[in-house]
Amino acid sequence: MNLMSVKALATFAPTVVLFSGAVFLYARIKTASSFLQVLGAGCLMIVAVTHVCEGLNLFPSMGWGAEDSIGHYIDLSSAVLGLSLFPTGYLFHALAKRHTNHVS
Repeated sequence: MNLMSVKALATFAPTVVLFSGAVFLYARIKTASSFLQVLGAGCLMIVAVTHVCEGLNLFPSMGWGAEDSIGHYIDLSSAVLGLSLFPTGYLFHALAKRHTNHVS
């Protein structure tokens, strides 16, 4: 196993925890904000999986890590979506929770 594989697997574990937490939140309260968190965390899972595939040299035809390859664009678009959707969902969830605490 090379260093890239170890780093990819090390980032995979917290991403699984983040995704699991988002899914449990959505299962408990089905709101748009919790759904955005699930989508964002799912996109971050895709990023983690693409890095694991790159580190382990799985599916080399995807061109992981090479510019202008499908693997690069999957990784990039998933990272942008994940880093946009998850915090947005978290912010909306926190604001809604704060609003309900002040109303009561």
